[in-house]
Amino acid sequence: MLRPPAAAALCLITGLLLTATACTHEASNAFSVTITQGSCGGSWSADGGTRTFQVTNRDIQTTEVQLVDPASGGVYAEVEALAPNATRPMQVKLGQGTYAFRCFPEDNEAVTGPAVKVSSGTGSPAVLPVSSLDLAGAIKSYGAYVTAGLTTLAGKVAVLNSVVSGGNRAQAKAAWLDAHLAYNRLGAAYDSFGDFADAIDGVPDGLPGGVHDPDFAGLHRIEYGLWHGEPMPSLAKITKQLITDVAGLRADWPKEQIDPNDLPLRAHEIIENTLQFQLTGAADEGSGTTLATALANVDGTQAVLDAIAPVMSTRYVGWPNVATWMATTRTALATAHRPDGSWMPVGALPAADRLRIDAAVGGLLEALAPIAAIGDVRRTQ
Repeated sequence: MLRPPAAAALCLITGLLLTATACTHEASNAFSVTITQGSCGGSWSADGGTRTFQVTNRDIQTTEVQLVDPASGGVYAEVEALAPNATRPMQVKLGQGTYAFRCFPEDNEAVTGPAVKVSSGTGSPAVLPVSSLDLAGAIKSYGAYVTAGLTTLAGKVAVLNSVVSGGNRAQAKAAWLDAHLAYNRLGAAYDSFGDFADAIDGVPDGLPGGVHDPDFAGLHRIEYGLWHGEPMPSLAKITKQLITDVAGLRADWPKEQIDPNDLPLRAHEIIENTLQFQLTGAADEGSGTTLATALANVDGTQAVLDAIAPVMSTRYVGWPNVATWMATTRTALATAHRPDGSWMPVGALPAADRLRIDAAVGGLLEALAPIAAIGDVRRTQ
């Protein structure tokens, strides 16, 4: 399994929900806000426009601080995990409307400060907070998708094992790609797969022996052997173990639980993962099919988006743009699919096609970036 570093993308959420831990831009006007035990923010006044509140916690407890619409509970901006005696900036675009600070001290009930009316400007929209209950349906839906996908994967791996055992390398290469794409379409479930992820789709990076390390196994190990001329009988031992590992994952999967925050987060991270490993060719062990894998990752992302659509479509004003960029990315990646069914390696792409793919994926990443912040489970009381 390939995992990217955590995305530092929350500052892309211009005009939506701003998180002070991620955004430290200087604002045109700054205000001091103090949190004390039993009070949150006190009285303040401001005109519309981009403003920065310097939020100081004088309570003895770590506190989450939100700027909210007191009528709907919608969140304009927030500071997470503000420690005692700490000060952090909260940047927000204020507009005509009513605002209040709401504090969530650890182990205590929420405290809401006085309502303040702003009489000018057009501000950022408030985003209704998401609860674990809101995401329960998405988790159930996505869990069913993964269950079906694992059944498909098991069938593809069985075919791969049969063809490799039969010694036909050309057929084995085609069967390998089918199995590898089936795995990558599972997308956001990766973090729930535990050790099975590396056993099934691990890469040799970090292993002392690299591609020859005895712990290098699974689909990428088979890829290396098929495209580097290793004897088919030796590869058959690896495919048999792969069948065992996939069966183990299928048996374990019903016992695993998806964290409610995982789906909104993975919507962006799957494509970030694709940019880092597939579009660079870094995950290529010889097949030259990383762009096919990239398209499978788009499928996995779509499954996540389908699951969270009932929650996100009413909260994220840029939701329609996500579908546009998904379609654009699919079209761009499809240019690497040759008429004979083979895939063009990243390094062989014409410059114009490479630019088109990079632009599409960049646009998609920007459209997906706000989903993690908007879908983050928040306290409401």
